[in-house]
Amino acid sequence: MLYTIIKALHIIFMVSYFAGIFYLVRIFVYYKDTDEFSEEKKTILREQYIFMARRLWNIITVPAGIIMAVCGLVLIFLNTGLMKTPWFHLKLTFLIGLAVYHYWCWKKVNQLKKLNGSTLETANIKLRQANEIATFILFLVVFTVILKSSVIEYWWQLITGFFVLVFLIMMTVKLVNKGRKSKK
Repeated sequence: MLYTIIKALHIIFMVSYFAGIFYLVRIFVYYKDTDEFSEEKKTILREQYIFMARRLWNIITVPAGIIMAVCGLVLIFLNTGLMKTPWFHLKLTFLIGLAVYHYWCWKKVNQLKKLNGSTLETANIKLRQANEIATFILFLVVFTVILKSSVIEYWWQLITGFFVLVFLIMMTVKLVNKGRKSKK
């Protein structure tokens, strides 16, 4: 029963963590979108976006990430057999990618604080594409956990499908943003 409760908490805080990460990078995009606004509007919005990013990071994303990680470690401690399964090693590999993405987000939050209303140097399209990275990691982790041993058995079909999905999402982002630019 304890294992199931910890697993439920792990999933709940995983959802909260990803919600925070998804919205945080959108805030970076919205901040960058203000480059073309009047100075008064730009100043007001940028102050608000910096405030929102800091609050989201400090109150939702990081605490949810910590609780998610602690619950995950407890699950490993309660079921050490997980460490002997290939699918779990694959999941841990994807979680290393998530940690790198988390670090990038943390650096961007700190960069926003230091900018004090100045222009964010990262290109808008790069921020929009970076916004999809958490989605890809979420797909990889969830499919790995759900399919378990099948992931190892059918790895090439899953990798092919994943890259097709990545390509389609990236092209959609480019297409939507191309249409957005032509309207201005």
